[in-house]
Amino acid sequence: MARFVTIGYGDRDGYDRTDAKVRDEAHAHDARLLESGTTVGIVGSPVQVRNHDGAGVAVEDGSFMSSPLPIAGFAILEADSLEEAVKLVSQTPCAVAQGVVEVWPLQESA
Repeated sequence: MARFVTIGYGDRDGYDRTDAKVRDEAHAHDARLLESGTTVGIVGSPVQVRNHDGAGVAVEDGSFMSSPLPIAGFAILEADSLEEAVKLVSQTPCAVAQGVVEVWPLQESA
């Protein structure tokens, strides 16, 4: 089985505009993913870490990437294919509540 990293983007406005019944089912779907062993998390504030040429560590508050929507959460899940991973995340809160979810195949290093 392959592993995938997902990143969910969404904001409170889009969440609030989504019908409560749809949101509730999306949260129930997340609960089922958790029960099946998926790691799901809500993001905190990031930092950027650099150590160019091994010359010393520099840490800066804030994200490196930018997006029209803030990052809301992440998951690490297992699925038989990219198509199955897409199906699994298509019912999550970020996907149904006016946001978007990226699905990244995780290529594990040896």
